[in-house]
Amino acid sequence: MIRVLLTTSLLMIAAALSAQTVGKVTDPVDWVNPLMGTASKPSLSNGNTYPAIALPWGMNFWTPQTGKMGNGWAYTYDADKIRGFKQTHQPSPWMNDYGQFSVMPVTGKMKFNQDDRASWFSHKSEIVKPYYYSVYLADADVTTEITPTERAAQFRFTFPESDAAYVVIDAFDKGSYVKIIPAERKIVGYSTRYSSGKLENFKNYFVIYFDKAFTSANGWKGNELLKGQLEVSADHAGAVVGFKTAKGEQLNMKIASSFISFEQAELNLSRELSNDSFETTKQKGKATWNKTLSRISVEGGSIDQTRTFYSSLYRMLFFPHKMYEVDKTNKIVHYSPYNGKTLPGYRFGGTGFWDTFRALYPFLNLMYPSVNKEMQEGLINDYKEGGWLPEWSSPAYADCMIGNNSASVVAEAYIKGLRGYDINTLWEALKHGANNEGPQATGRRGVEYYNKLGYVPYDVKINENAARTLEYAYDDFAIYQLGKALGKPASEIDIYKKRSMNYKNLFDPSTCLMRGKNQDGKFQSPFNPFKWGDAFTEGNSWHYSWSVFQDIDGLAKLMGGKEKFVQKLDSVFTLPPVFDDSYYGGVIHEIREMQIANMGQYAHGNQPIQHMIYLYNYAGAPWKTQYWVRETMDRMYKPTPDGYCGDEDNGQTSAWYVFSALGFYPVTPAVEQYVIGAPLFKKVTLNLENGKLFTINAAKNSKDNRYVQSLKYNGKLYTRNWLSHSGLQLGGELTFEMSATPNESRGVDPADYPFSLSTAKQ
Repeated sequence: MIRVLLTTSLLMIAAALSAQTVGKVTDPVDWVNPLMGTASKPSLSNGNTYPAIALPWGMNFWTPQTGKMGNGWAYTYDADKIRGFKQTHQPSPWMNDYGQFSVMPVTGKMKFNQDDRASWFSHKSEIVKPYYYSVYLADADVTTEITPTERAAQFRFTFPESDAAYVVIDAFDKGSYVKIIPAERKIVGYSTRYSSGKLENFKNYFVIYFDKAFTSANGWKGNELLKGQLEVSADHAGAVVGFKTAKGEQLNMKIASSFISFEQAELNLSRELSNDSFETTKQKGKATWNKTLSRISVEGGSIDQTRTFYSSLYRMLFFPHKMYEVDKTNKIVHYSPYNGKTLPGYRFGGTGFWDTFRALYPFLNLMYPSVNKEMQEGLINDYKEGGWLPEWSSPAYADCMIGNNSASVVAEAYIKGLRGYDINTLWEALKHGANNEGPQATGRRGVEYYNKLGYVPYDVKINENAARTLEYAYDDFAIYQLGKALGKPASEIDIYKKRSMNYKNLFDPSTCLMRGKNQDGKFQSPFNPFKWGDAFTEGNSWHYSWSVFQDIDGLAKLMGGKEKFVQKLDSVFTLPPVFDDSYYGGVIHEIREMQIANMGQYAHGNQPIQHMIYLYNYAGAPWKTQYWVRETMDRMYKPTPDGYCGDEDNGQTSAWYVFSALGFYPVTPAVEQYVIGAPLFKKVTLNLENGKLFTINAAKNSKDNRYVQSLKYNGKLYTRNWLSHSGLQLGGELTFEMSATPNESRGVDPADYPFSLSTAKQ
């Protein structure tokens, strides 16, 4: 009986803790779990993330490295050993890394090979925060600590008593260089390793200083120790320096890098670290994270919801990362991967617009517009130096994914109020990309067919043709919207408005789904709407048929009207998770993630369908959006190593959660509307960059109370299913009256539906 009572009591305590609500958060960075999403592998992604120890949008990140050199899965939660501490710029394991090298302490035998030097570790002796990392390396009996700045970092190694304490520098293979300068307790070097595209004169230069003299210094290459050799240039170069240490002695190391030169790396180090101690850098990093994360304050959620929110927000504040530096005259300069030169101005790298145009960039425009302004200036430099806007930068043009979604990223920024940069050059860049096929997935593949026929045909050996057509049509809409905002003449922009309707060319009335079409105008046959890939990108027709961001009302009419449209949306969740993987010749991880989610054909782990839940608002059934938004937040996200339901992808999957937790989502980025869902917290405060506050109240919010009974905007009853970006920027208050039962009479009037091109007043 006592045992039963104790068990019951413990269960009650656990339930109470999980339901406990969190009040005002003072240090949001301490709610972040950088390990969220790290329990991943190629066959099943729970995020495919790594713990990024860095500052927001920093030029350099640091991560403990459990995988082998060149392995995109640099850190996986189920690994037992750490091989080094790696400077990384990796946007995704599938894209892999660039500008990388590592450091690793060892003791006893002089071990420098990545396998020999690897040490067992435990998560129980690991502290992981965005601004600080610490771990105990059991084989070396050394604790390693890291704290970063944007372009530099401090390391602190706590050694045992040893006459044979070492720090290994590994500049990686594919061409590297190191030089040890004992008189200055210094090491310099560079790495040339990168994974995507073609980079001109690419080097990641690094400089390292220790606060203790070396007792030994040796270079190495490959698996060969070069005794007494202080300078090494090889395919795979490295250095190992030795020390005599007392028990508990702390060895400090300062490190910085540059894409420009050794001199610039030195400048980055002196400017960002100066004479700061490790603790000072750590406190500055914490303050920077708290300031950046505090733009949004959430209250009244559970402990897990609060952790998930700030962990997701953390993931949104990395890519694209800064690739610009500040020279000795305090001017902004950058290395250009297109010509290998150092040029003036901003530049960013490491993101794919196919993912991030959907919600990540809209979030930047809402909460961090000055950062996106710098990014827009960086895009101008991409175009001037490389001739194209990137669609995937890693860090230059990468041949990955489809679409011409730079159009959305550029158009949305201007439409939502960004100014003070050369928008006319970007306008020319958009037109150039829309009407030409470029290298490395830039421009539009199949553009001649698309412009002539109104679609990319299925039978002309251009893969993912239906997906390309649908995305090009939305991108044309974005160009049209920007042209209108810039006051361009109808003779210049009407063609893009016309092409915005090209989605209709692929609509198959017999299935009410999108379907590939041959050059002769006949639909592809046979057609299996559950077939992944082929005419679509990392999805099937059930996923891509909703990719008509610009004209949902027009899509609903094609499907037979509002009621049938809603039924079709419902079908996504009620269909079994069957699939045809024959295009890939096996089950790719995106398929598996849909199959195991128990949400039918809804594949939230990948981007094409993530906006679909919000489409009920366009057909008079907003309560169904409210149900599925909350269901997806509750089931698909946790603040744990397996906390995502697919690739996190440069902040996009996190941005879906963060926007949805606020209570709205940017279905059509190139218009200034957000479609309303159901907020997650009892109170959210947006601290807008212009100094205004926008407050979202939902006092009765709970796990059961997920439905919006009524909505007030600045105290007045509000019936629309959308909010305006410009309205939010004025500040104000949105008050949700939440209930456990849906209000099926609110949001049903077509006058309250969000924007659709075919019904908009022109």
